[in-house]
Amino acid sequence: MKVVVASQNPVKVNAVLKSFRQCWPNKIEGKAISVASGVPDQPMGEEETRQGAVNRARAARELVPSADFYVGVEGGVQQIGERLFAFAWIAVSNHETVSLSRTGAFELPPQLSRLVMEGMELGDADDLIFKTKNSKQQNGAVGLLTRDLVTRQSLYEQAVLLALIPFLNEQLYPQSQNQLS
Repeated sequence: MKVVVASQNPVKVNAVLKSFRQCWPNKIEGKAISVASGVPDQPMGEEETRQGAVNRARAARELVPSADFYVGVEGGVQQIGERLFAFAWIAVSNHETVSLSRTGAFELPPQLSRLVMEGMELGDADDLIFKTKNSKQQNGAVGLLTRDLVTRQSLYEQAVLLALIPFLNEQLYPQSQNQLS
């Protein structure tokens, strides 16, 4: 089974492939490709973030039409009142349907929130505040804030598994339910 991950970020690739291998052991061939999300580098809000994940899966399907599955992962933030929360949307597609899932959300501290709201991408803000380098390809904000009790990869893994539910239970989900057009 060939799975195309619509990112070359090792955190996203590893999360996707680990989740697929939990469902289909020894049957997964992974391919990572770089595609545009079609949304800003730092998506703001649920809709923009979800659309980025769907756009990534769609672009992967167009570039590698011979695969069995395409996965888009898009991290974003949502302001609720004075607070800013981070999360990600996952889009898993085959050639007929797309399944969506979302990670849990976590509140960003005021220092990070301020930088992101001023236009900085969350990963860059993490690196500035925590004095790290390229944290978005490592443990991410969630890892830095939880002392790696939850990492960016582990946060994504559960959401990928949840997005695979319709493919694990095809008899319960009509293929026409969600088209990836």
